[in-house]
Order: sequence, then C-alpha cells, then structure tokens
Amino acid sequence: MGLPERRKIKELQDITLPERSREIAEICGRAVPYEVDWASLENDAQALNFLDNLSCHRLNMALRVICQDEMGKEAVRDGLKQVRLKNVAEPGQRHLAFAGGVLEMHCAYAQGTDGMHSDQAIRELLLGAL
Repeated sequence: MGLPERRKIKELQDITLPERSREIAEICGRAVPYEVDWASLENDAQALNFLDNLSCHRLNMALRVICQDEMGKEAVRDGLKQVRLKNVAEPGQRHLAFAGGVLEMHCAYAQGTDGMHSDQAIRELLLGAL
C-alpha cells in the first residue's frame, strides 16, 4: 500500500465515514456506524476513490426514501445498527445482505457503477426486512 492509498484511507476514516454516519442521524434520528474491511481496499486506489459514492451515498439516498415519515424513521432507528463494507474484485462477486441489524455491502468499487448496488436495491432489501 502506497502513500496515496494510506492518505485516502485516513480521509475516509477521519472525515468521510463520520460525516456519512452523521448524515444518517439527520435522516432517521440515529447515527449508524460503518465497519470497513480495509484489507480488501488497501491496494486499490481506484476502489478507495469510489467507496463513498458507490456505498455511502447510495445508502443515504435509499434511507431518505424509507424515512419520509416517522414510521420509516422509527423502523430504521430500531433496525439498522451497522453498515459493513467490503471490496471485491469483480461485479459478479457483489453481495448485499441485511441480518441482525447489519447491512452488508460487498461492491467491486474499482468497477464504478458496474460494481455497485443501486439505491433501489438497497431500499428494497431494507424495506423487506425492517
């Protein structure tokens, strides 16, 4: 892992992910922490650059629709406890699951939009389980 990757990881850890967690608090009334498999990202500068947009932003878009009323906000506050992110090499390895309050998203971040889960897919998964 080179210096650019270490810098990007630090930025994500110290700035981006805490801001996204605070954004979730604004949407539903409770912050939700992120857990990232940094080992899956540490040697992939391209993936690191896309992590925020392809996962965090998409999740927040999905949550905004779910939390359009108090019932939705309450369901998210009570049900979503943590978000886990992992990088995978190919879009075919993507995985999206929600169990035990944990939303798990495995994305091929370096593949851009081909490697992500849409906000609609995230929303439908959460709506079916909350």
